[in-house]
Amino acid sequence: MYSMKAFAPLLVSLSLGAFAATAWSAPETTTGISVKVQQIRNATIKIDFSGTTFLVDPMLSAKGEFPGFPGTYRSELRNPLVDLPFPVKDVLESVEAVVVTHTHTDHWDEAAQKAIPKNLPIFTQNEADAKIIRNQGFKDVRVLEASSTFNGVRLSKTGGQHGTDLWFADPARAEAMGPVMGVVFSAPKAKTVYVAGDTVWRPEVDQALKQYKPDVVILNTGSAIMSGFEEHPIIMGKQDTLQAAKAAPNAAIVAVHMDAVNHMSLSRKELRGFLQDQKIEKRVMIPEDGETLRF
Repeated sequence: MYSMKAFAPLLVSLSLGAFAATAWSAPETTTGISVKVQQIRNATIKIDFSGTTFLVDPMLSAKGEFPGFPGTYRSELRNPLVDLPFPVKDVLESVEAVVVTHTHTDHWDEAAQKAIPKNLPIFTQNEADAKIIRNQGFKDVRVLEASSTFNGVRLSKTGGQHGTDLWFADPARAEAMGPVMGVVFSAPKAKTVYVAGDTVWRPEVDQALKQYKPDVVILNTGSAIMSGFEEHPIIMGKQDTLQAAKAAPNAAIVAVHMDAVNHMSLSRKELRGFLQDQKIEKRVMIPEDGETLRF
């Protein structure tokens, strides 16, 4: 049974370096400046976009550094489940701005707060998150409203929901999970990249795909689950990935946020098998930690 007391720590707490050699290159989706996406670990990714390098949702702790999230699947396990593929200094090399889609610990942890230079620009979804990060000592925290521009790159905020409607039907659960955002990266002559963030398949996601027509879509697909709500994951899973692939038939899909924190119930291996069964394995990339994709 759901317990706010058990979930409270999740409220408080809740995947590098120079880009590694590319292990897989997507087919050209449009003409334009190429984009590099490096999977670091979990939802932490590094995006080299139109000459600017962004770090998204940094979780930089060493393996096992903090407890499993209470009230979640496999909460007895310590997080992260695996180490970073590179030293933290290499993760941060060349990074010019950070995007924090929300401040749950698996997207913005204490190690990131300590390692990231305090003057580096950080984009957040709202003033509440910005205040948290400013209070951690960061000097250049910017709230991403409808859109912002950084080094000629337009960052457009998109919506989503960190769980199903059943989860959010309870006001206490909805407040505990909190809001989230996605981000679209666009620039003249560049391919458009859509980072959906911690959301399930929603009308907001469908709308973003229709509005921005991204060439690359990055999905958090670990199917994270809360205890007692096993049939209602709080981020995307297999069927959500299939839905996105159908909704964006001309886009390359990248699946991340697996195999790194306790409450992910969908592994890379299982998702690969599902994609093969659906005959869309060539459309959806599942990078290993440290792997770089070029588009």
